[in-house]
Amino acid sequence: MSLWTPGGEVPVDRGGDRAREEAARANSAGGAAGLAGGPSLEDLTPEERAQAEAMVQEMAQVQQQIAATPAGQLVANHAMGMYELAAIKLSVEPPLFAEAQLAIDAMAAVLDATGDRLGDDTAPLRQGLTQLQMAFVELKNRGSADD
Repeated sequence: MSLWTPGGEVPVDRGGDRAREEAARANSAGGAAGLAGGPSLEDLTPEERAQAEAMVQEMAQVQQQIAATPAGQLVANHAMGMYELAAIKLSVEPPLFAEAQLAIDAMAAVLDATGDRLGDDTAPLRQGLTQLQMAFVELKNRGSADD
């Protein structure tokens, strides 16, 4: 799994199976002193503690990058994600119309709500939305004609 940041994709390690096993063991033993039912820092080996501290530092850096990035750029990135989601849902056989429609409607809502505040990204996103809507209708009509 990865997290998008302005500097690119950042891999996110959620602790893997060992962390889940430790959390389950701690929960079955009457709860844990750590966060979210996980082990406390005192229960970690020096290596695991160093990994946890490195993850916390990395998360802080990602938060700083997000804070330094204009909100319009991040919102535009999310709108692009909705575009890609809708395109994928329309590209499978048979197309997943309800799923694609949700992504298209969400993208339209974001673009309507933000107006021109996305700057230079506004026009291409609106063009992309129009293309998605036309593809949706074309595929839906094609499917109706085949029935």
